[in-house]
Amino acid sequence: MKINHLNPETLHNNPAFTQVITVEGSHQTIYIGGQNAVNITGEIVGDDLATQSEQALNNVVAALAAAGVTKENTVKLTIYIVHGQPLQEAFAAAQKVWGNQPTTITVLQVAGLANPQYLVEIDAIAVKEA
Repeated sequence: MKINHLNPETLHNNPAFTQVITVEGSHQTIYIGGQNAVNITGEIVGDDLATQSEQALNNVVAALAAAGVTKENTVKLTIYIVHGQPLQEAFAAAQKVWGNQPTTITVLQVAGLANPQYLVEIDAIAVKEA
């Protein structure tokens, strides 16, 4: 299996995300459900978007590990941010956790999430050798 990160010259190049990812070969697809800023005991971590985003992303990384993969296997993140929050904080957290090989990202502003204290929710799609 080969994962290719593409940033065509005809599209905006942003260090926070990759424009296109292709997967070649035999693979298994892994779907990670929406992760919020809760720790292992269910307590909400942080009351700002940056802290909550980092916790949610770390939860995604933990879920990926449970499936036997790492963040490098991730081909898509969807980030749901409560309307009115500063988007750059979520992008900065993604860059901090994901590093130099960002994945494709879709960011949506939403009216609210399951718990009114949640400011962000993040789900993921990853692939690994079949």
